[in-house]
Amino acid sequence: MGSEKRIPLREQAAALPTVPGVYQFVDADGTVLYVGKAKSLRRRVANYFVESRLPSKIRLMVRRAVELRHIATDSETDALLLENSLIKTLQPRYNAMLKDDKTYPWIVVRREPFPRIRSTRRVERDGSAHFGPYASIGVQKNLLEILHALFAFRTCSLNLAPEEIARGRYRPCLKFHLGNCKAPCAGRQTAEDYDAGVDMARAMLRGELGPVRRSLTAAMRKAAAELRFEAAALFKHRLDLLEGYSSRSVIASPSLGDLDVFALVADDDTAWCSFARIVGGTVTGSLTVQIAPGAEEDPRAVLSAAITQISERVGGESAREVIVPFLPEEELFPGRRFTVPQRGDKLGLLQFAEKNARLARAEHLKNLEIKEPEKAANRVMAAMQRELHLTREPRHVECFDNSNLGGTHPVASCVVFRDGKPSRREYRHFNVKTVVGPDDFASMREIVGRRYSRLLAEGAPLPDLVVVDGGKGQLSAAYGVFTELGIADRVPLVGLAKRIEEVFFPSDPEPYYLSRNGQPLKVMMHIRDEAHRFGITFHRDKRSAAFIRSELENIPGVGPKSIAALLREFKTVAAIRAATPEALAAVVGASRASAIRDYFSE
Repeated sequence: MGSEKRIPLREQAAALPTVPGVYQFVDADGTVLYVGKAKSLRRRVANYFVESRLPSKIRLMVRRAVELRHIATDSETDALLLENSLIKTLQPRYNAMLKDDKTYPWIVVRREPFPRIRSTRRVERDGSAHFGPYASIGVQKNLLEILHALFAFRTCSLNLAPEEIARGRYRPCLKFHLGNCKAPCAGRQTAEDYDAGVDMARAMLRGELGPVRRSLTAAMRKAAAELRFEAAALFKHRLDLLEGYSSRSVIASPSLGDLDVFALVADDDTAWCSFARIVGGTVTGSLTVQIAPGAEEDPRAVLSAAITQISERVGGESAREVIVPFLPEEELFPGRRFTVPQRGDKLGLLQFAEKNARLARAEHLKNLEIKEPEKAANRVMAAMQRELHLTREPRHVECFDNSNLGGTHPVASCVVFRDGKPSRREYRHFNVKTVVGPDDFASMREIVGRRYSRLLAEGAPLPDLVVVDGGKGQLSAAYGVFTELGIADRVPLVGLAKRIEEVFFPSDPEPYYLSRNGQPLKVMMHIRDEAHRFGITFHRDKRSAAFIRSELENIPGVGPKSIAALLREFKTVAAIRAATPEALAAVVGASRASAIRDYFSE
């Protein structure tokens, strides 16, 4: 939190994202009290504030905590693996489980002639290849079964050095006769053929399932074509198991070794740097800090400052290899090698850190909106001014949308936003009066002209920005009205097209695209969607009222005044249809009541 005013723990919990991950309760001294995993961080942590459900020990822990840290992951399995690693590294006081040396299972491909592929819980540096860890022993066992069923690897512990096989020391065992091994021990399978299967198994364990999937599919189809349906069903079962298998996570990979990972997400005047420390291929710590670049806006200098600040804060021995999104000022860090990954596990780790930096930024903005709404609004307004190239902040925005159904009952809506928020008391509906048929451009000209002619006549303040829902056609229609009224240079005007959210300016034939992750686009879409919602609601109400009136107008002898009286009394056509002759006569007289009864009885 740095020198910032500390946010109450409950509010920190409310700002957590609804993604899988690991959460940590931290006390005032910075000591991690508890580490837990969650499928949804916000929902899980919210349970800690319902004291009636908590044991006394956990209630005490929550009262001692002053900070909530979290690390987002891509899946619940990743969260489980990361929780295991962090508990073993941090040894939190309130974690009773997972503090021992028990680890998750791995799959090892032994470094030996005719390599065995087996289960292990120890990662040994003997040249063997290790894959995992797996959050469930069941997942690991299923995967081993698939591999042995596909490739018939040996499971014995015989020494299959070439000279031993050449001496004919071994004979095929029962597994060979059952079809579960090809007896390389007796020279029945060549090393080249066996190693080809091992290479496919390695690819599968790396998450490259395509070659194995194609091989199984071909075998299944061949067995079916030969009417060997039991064999085809077996291959189908293996395919199903393969589809249910997910490739391993970058949260733990023995091939990674020791690494430090830094990801940077920069905002207007603030940057968020997320750090992850990898020891022995496993994430053992993660931290995201907020830094103020100040006058220094060079990304390399900002990243260098973040690396220095975090390294001082986390302490410990820094890894020699550092994963970064781009190179910092390398001369400041002698003895450290910086890598900008393009693919593979290292890129996955960088994306993992970047995701946490983006979530920290979103959490900060959410807390800012809760605690300091005026400051949050100022930030959004400044961003919109910059993104839309405006001369002033768009504090007062108006947006127009047309609505009709095949040209019938054309209406329009105008919604007003103040400081990025709806000002619903200022919303306005319009009935289109001069346009016949489905002509959106003419409707836009009429409504915009009526709106701003009135504001000018009344001397009312004009908006800081006007948005029309549509592309160049609607924008040109509105701009023509602005020119006629003499306000084209006083009020900025843009069009926002649907689907890919293109922004059009009157003087530019090409569309402009706002940042997909930025707040300005979200505000613009909110304004456009609100105008559409408001217009559609009015149009539906108008169509419904028109249908009711047209139905009653078909009744002989019933005119507009009688229709108005009937609707005031009965509200709906269904109620009028069900009314008794006496009730109808009390409203419109006996003769019209009789005509109404005759009409509906037909």
